[in-house]
Amino acid sequence: MNIPLLSEFLISRDTLWVYKEHRRLFTSNKGGILPLLEYIETLGLDHKQIIVFDRVVGNAAALLLVKAAADKVHSPLGSKLAVKTLSSYGIKCDFTETVQYIQNRNRDDMYPMERLSLDKGPEEFFDLIRKRCEGQSNNC
Repeated sequence: MNIPLLSEFLISRDTLWVYKEHRRLFTSNKGGILPLLEYIETLGLDHKQIIVFDRVVGNAAALLLVKAAADKVHSPLGSKLAVKTLSSYGIKCDFTETVQYIQNRNRDDMYPMERLSLDKGPEEFFDLIRKRCEGQSNNC
């Protein structure tokens, strides 16, 4: 675990940091999976074996992390679905807390992106979500 960077990330207002060889490549303070989509579309194809710090990692984020060629992800919260996806692609994850699945804002059901990601591969999910989130600043 990269405790100093994780601690710095947690006290920041950012929702996503992407590192390559001790250099921060990307930062976002947007919510949901939109930051990962933006990273992939702007820088993702140029970098491999990145290290990611994300506020919440559900299966939707895990599939996008596969697409982004992540090597490791740190988060205070991750889902068991994400752990399964990440480990099946050889991506290391370090979650402070692991839950069955990521919940929606009302905490009465599964987060919509988590549900949408079920039974999808990284490419299929990326194509689907990119179209769905195009031009949106929230709900992704």
